[in-house]
Amino acid sequence: MNLYFSFIIPVYNRPNEIEELLKSIAVQNYPGPFEVVIVEDGSTISSEDVVKQFSNSLSISYYTKKNTGPGDTRNYGMQRAKGNYFIILDSDCILPPHYLNTVYNTLKAQYVHCYGGPDAAHESFSVEQKAINYSMTSVLTTGGIRGNKRSMGRFQPRSFNMGISRTIFDKIGGFGNIHPGEDPDFTFRIWNSGFDSRKIPEAFVYHKRRINWQKFYVQVKKFGMVRPILNLWHPGTAKVTYWFPTFFCIAFLVSLILWGVGLYLPLFLFFIYFGLIFVDSLLKNRSLTVAFLSLVAVVVQFVGYGFGFLKSTILITFSKKKPQELFPELFF
Repeated sequence: MNLYFSFIIPVYNRPNEIEELLKSIAVQNYPGPFEVVIVEDGSTISSEDVVKQFSNSLSISYYTKKNTGPGDTRNYGMQRAKGNYFIILDSDCILPPHYLNTVYNTLKAQYVHCYGGPDAAHESFSVEQKAINYSMTSVLTTGGIRGNKRSMGRFQPRSFNMGISRTIFDKIGGFGNIHPGEDPDFTFRIWNSGFDSRKIPEAFVYHKRRINWQKFYVQVKKFGMVRPILNLWHPGTAKVTYWFPTFFCIAFLVSLILWGVGLYLPLFLFFIYFGLIFVDSLLKNRSLTVAFLSLVAVVVQFVGYGFGFLKSTILITFSKKKPQELFPELFF
């Protein structure tokens, strides 16, 4: 089939980010035509002037709407897109020049209705961004499901770097109103509808994640809170590995207690683990500062996710209320 790509990009109060992303899209080495659809999700800081700067170099459309969340905003963009294949990106991403050409060649060789790609740290990122990127993508922390590891079997794309065919959108209707967690929920519904997904490792993006430590904690805590909801909605997708951050935190506290009574081995094992993280980050990022901050990022990630997951699991298991009633902050 002839592929015509539509980039779908929601934006909320981030004109500087969208400018960086559009600059990277404008220099793609892909020879064919494509379009860019920008949807302003109720922003108070408009990106319209930034988008106008690219009207001569890109086939670009710009829409504004009231704030209804990223999932609904992506749906809004896909409803108005002209392409037969949608590429969904977050506004805080930057594309390498080969991105679109890589996607095109991969789909032409072996078509799939849904794909995802990893995220990486750009050399221009701050040390905090590089540390958070390491924590979110490392095999030692997340099993590499968001990083550059080649996934075996089905891959769960994330909405910062995700492609779906128009066929999928027409059949399933797009993202739900939960956030975060709208992307795995969408992927599970894609699978249940008979479509498959795959990972394209070479189609990576630079994901900036412009957040401080407090915002990072809130973000990963929400990730943890969402997972039991997804397990409830899609029982066959639950995995024991989702408990790892919670068990990790509990085990660490127990090891501190045991250290106080003279049993040092459990805490020593944690030191070995953190030592491996430090060395691995140092080798990947070639920076002592990033390596030290990677330890901070891992602790924040595990504590936030682990607490959120445990809290959500307990409430969902023992409460008769629906998730929307228990966690209204996770729904638009």
